[in-house]
Amino acid sequence: MTTGPVGHLVTSLAVPSIVIMLVSGIYNLADTFFIGRINTQAVAALGVVFSYMTLIQAIAFYFGQGSGNFISRALGGKRVDEAGTMAATGFFLSFFTGTAAAVAGFIAMEPLLRFLGSTDTILPYAKDYFSFILPGTPFIMCCFTMNNQMRHQGNAFLAMIGIISGAVLNIALDPLLIFGLGLGIRGAGIATAFSQAASFVIMLSLCTRNGGIAIRFRDFRPSRSILSEINAGGLPSLARQGLMSVAAICLNQLASSFGDESVAAFSVVSRITMLAGAAMIGYGQGFQPVCGFNYGAGRFDRVRAAFWHSLSVSSLYCLALAVLGYVFAPGIVRVFRPDDAEVIRMGTDILRYQCLSFPLTSMVVMSNMYLQNIRKTVPAVLMASARQGLFFIPALFIGRLLLGFHGLVLAQPVSDLCAFLLAIPLTASALRKMK
Repeated sequence: MTTGPVGHLVTSLAVPSIVIMLVSGIYNLADTFFIGRINTQAVAALGVVFSYMTLIQAIAFYFGQGSGNFISRALGGKRVDEAGTMAATGFFLSFFTGTAAAVAGFIAMEPLLRFLGSTDTILPYAKDYFSFILPGTPFIMCCFTMNNQMRHQGNAFLAMIGIISGAVLNIALDPLLIFGLGLGIRGAGIATAFSQAASFVIMLSLCTRNGGIAIRFRDFRPSRSILSEINAGGLPSLARQGLMSVAAICLNQLASSFGDESVAAFSVVSRITMLAGAAMIGYGQGFQPVCGFNYGAGRFDRVRAAFWHSLSVSSLYCLALAVLGYVFAPGIVRVFRPDDAEVIRMGTDILRYQCLSFPLTSMVVMSNMYLQNIRKTVPAVLMASARQGLFFIPALFIGRLLLGFHGLVLAQPVSDLCAFLLAIPLTASALRKMK
């Protein structure tokens, strides 16, 4: 971590993370593809429940990134016992929180789904899907938490095996349960819950391989100092992912006034853009352990070199993908809802506008990961909040008021530009201070 060539090191650690992100993105698209064969309301229901999935992922990343960042610094400083305590504490806090979220979801299912943006016509499909997602919540959260912890230990390949196993199982079960057994959207919910439980078991069994840290309940010690470290390292992820959930809720609520087709179109495009950004985020996740280890070891020159390398590679990737997405937008959207011309028309406009600003997101993402891993908590939280919260949510409401549906379409590119402009001074200041 502290002696190998930086570019090669980041790339080697990034490859498993990229595969994880791509497989997860493909799984999301597969869900959308199969559910899209039911009807438009089912696709819209997927978008409604997605905001809940984003929220629990945000909490899982809070525990996973918060504990993982400390683990990488502790291992860099050869404090193995402290790393073990942090790993157990982050894991069990994630599991207990997921269990509480599942119970609360069952108690208040219908009002919660309406709050998330469901209409009367979408609600029956959303309830069928959500009823099976809720029991899987603790396993979903623990998978994300363990994934982050294992990556920060340098065991990204083992984490990849666990995530991919569940995703492949999910993709295989979707058509069998949805169409083969005639379960419809309930089949998609069952497939997701079962596959996440399988990933949980696999990752838990692999976490001690290659010198990895074991998860033991006796190491669970949620002291004030440990919770403070989790908060410092995880708050930027919670802000980023949590605001993504809030933004999805706001978008669903505003888009529903333009019909179920509008909600479905935004749902389809959100999954397309998630897959498009998967490799970029995966590369950033390869950068994070290199950043954390070398920061903990005092090798600031390698931290800076790793940042510039990661930013260059991810920027070129985003630019190439943006051009392809803009050119082939109608055909891409048509794959997921081929018999609904209105969803295709709306989705094409949404996707093309997001492609215009997509190259800017590499700077936003890499800056946020850099600031987070060198424990610049306030700038990292500000950067994490910018794209999906600080700028995007106001842009949604202002755009809806001034331009109607097209205002919602323009909200994301406007937010991306503002976040990019904010990232430049925050990152430049941190880089100057690390000489």
